[in-house]
Amino acid sequence: MVCDEPAGRDGPVAGDGARPKDDAALRSPVKQRRDHARSATWTRRLAVTALVLAALNLRPVVTSLGPVLEEARAALGMSGTIAGLLTSVPAVCFALVGSAAPRLARRFGPDGVVFAGMAAVALGLAVRPFVGTTPVFLTLSGLALAGIAVANVLLPVVVKQRFPDKVGMMTGLYSMALNLGASTAAAVTVPLAGAFGGDWRAGLGAWAVLAAVAVPPWAALARDGRRQAGHQAGHQAGQRTGREATPGAERAARGDAPAEAGTAVRVARSPVAWALALFFGLQSSSAYVIIGWLPQIFRDAGLSAETAGLLFAVTSVLGVPLSFLLAAVAGRLRNQSGIAVLLGAFGLAGYAGVWAAPAAAPWLWAVLLGVANCAFPLVLTMIAMRGRDGATVIRLSAFAQSVGYLLSVPGPILVGALYQHTGGWHGPLALVVCLMAAQTAAGYFAGRDRQV
Repeated sequence: MVCDEPAGRDGPVAGDGARPKDDAALRSPVKQRRDHARSATWTRRLAVTALVLAALNLRPVVTSLGPVLEEARAALGMSGTIAGLLTSVPAVCFALVGSAAPRLARRFGPDGVVFAGMAAVALGLAVRPFVGTTPVFLTLSGLALAGIAVANVLLPVVVKQRFPDKVGMMTGLYSMALNLGASTAAAVTVPLAGAFGGDWRAGLGAWAVLAAVAVPPWAALARDGRRQAGHQAGHQAGQRTGREATPGAERAARGDAPAEAGTAVRVARSPVAWALALFFGLQSSSAYVIIGWLPQIFRDAGLSAETAGLLFAVTSVLGVPLSFLLAAVAGRLRNQSGIAVLLGAFGLAGYAGVWAAPAAAPWLWAVLLGVANCAFPLVLTMIAMRGRDGATVIRLSAFAQSVGYLLSVPGPILVGALYQHTGGWHGPLALVVCLMAAQTAAGYFAGRDRQV
């Protein structure tokens, strides 16, 4: 005896009912891919916004202070030596705090560490103008600079993770934003203070708003980074046929790769690495002298605070186009010694002009020093080209930057001390000229076609 099958199994009715389910099953992967593409597009746009906002905040902590340093010193009772120390604090933070960034990134992820760094920048900028003593002012400046230090180190990592196919373009974008933030802070701080009745504290504190705007995008990226790391670590764990994912796999999921201990010893013994570290340190010392003291030099020569701020802004604005140009040219050359010597010649001419007659042709001196200040992207290009492979470049970069920033610390302090004890700028500028000559020589040796 043959019995009819229950409805919903076989037969015309059942077949018609199953077809929509099959169509939905076919459409589901397509829909998932579309959703994933939309999510990826949104995340990339968020990452672009976060990178630009972070880069805009990497220099105003320092460059906003120079134009109102005279007022800040008077209000806080700050000596010339302490003011010189203040210009060296960034280098100390970048060397010491920046060296801890890779370890923090392995534990919390690069996005999370940059998020914390931006929060520290916002807090330090918001509070430091309204304290009444120099030690607290220095401490809060150090807090903001510590946030910048970790971001400085980890932004290239974020670029490689989020934009592996557009590393050059994104690096150029955030480099441009960095220079824009530096020059804008130098040029606008005094007018901002004027808008608040001439209060220098308000002019400095206003930059906390820009830093606060950068915090939410990085919080969102940190959540996305943790989600991606969890998915990738789980996938790797599944591929290990039941074995747990190793800490190394979890670090790899966040884009962090452990470096071999032996590489650091070899790099530290390399004459090329030491030439790069010396070149990096001397160009950093010159940059911080310009950031910390150039506006004051022009003001002491009789120029107004607004004009001094604009002149300093020129030295930063020139870095926007020249950074792209130098990287493009230097990357095509096997030997970058000639470029390093040329930049040194610009620096020597600019400092000589400021020494002889700062008010005679201040815009020319600012342009010459702005060109010389572009040694920073040059040395980064050199570091990338001197390493034989990716792992060596990472170690070489860490060595050159950490040692270089430490070497840059005494320069601005000595400039401030000489200025206080001599009461003029001839002695300090003579010292800076000597340092620029040493930078030129170090750049010549660092730029030769040698590899570590």
